[in-house]
This record gives sequence, C-alpha cells and structure tokens, in this order.
Amino acid sequence: MAWLLLFGAGVFEIGWALGLRYSEGFTRFWPTAATLACMIVSFGLLGAALRTLPLGTAYAVWTGIGTIGTALLGIALFGEPADAVRLACIGLIVAGIVGLKLVTP
Repeated sequence: MAWLLLFGAGVFEIGWALGLRYSEGFTRFWPTAATLACMIVSFGLLGAALRTLPLGTAYAVWTGIGTIGTALLGIALFGEPADAVRLACIGLIVAGIVGLKLVTP
C-alpha cells in the first residue's frame, strides 16, 4: 500500500510542477489553486508513505517519478527536446526507481 501512496504522491508532484508553468508566476487564479492543491495532496501522500518506507528510498522515488513525468510532459506539451541522450537519462532514472523498489521491502 505504501508504494501505491508513493506513486500517487509522484503523480501529484507532476501535477504541481506543470501547474507552476501554467500559473505564470502565481498570477493566474485557477492554475495557482490547482498547483497548491496538488502540492498538498502530493506531500500528504508522501507523508503517509513515509510511515512504512525508508526516507531515502521514498524521497528518491517521489522525486524520480516527478522528474520523469515532468520531463516527458515537457517534451509532449512544450516541445522540449527529445534527443537520445535525454531519453537515455530518463531511462536511467526509471532504472534507479525499479532498483530501489527491488531492494526495499
């Protein structure tokens, strides 16, 4: 269950990272409200996952999910580069998350 909570926290981290872009420096009300809501949910789910998972593992996975999702959505939504090196680096983050999952009870 803790891993599902952690995955959800990572998804909401992606939401607030994208929200930061759409809020235009917190000058647009609805994107700002959505960003703050995603932050609250993300931190809440991370906190719940930390009841069971080790801090280092949980934090690394949380930020990794956020990084991967934000980078991929940056490519898809904002036309950021999708060159081989960038995609390989994203793959390394995925490998790190999988590795942490395999070695953490």
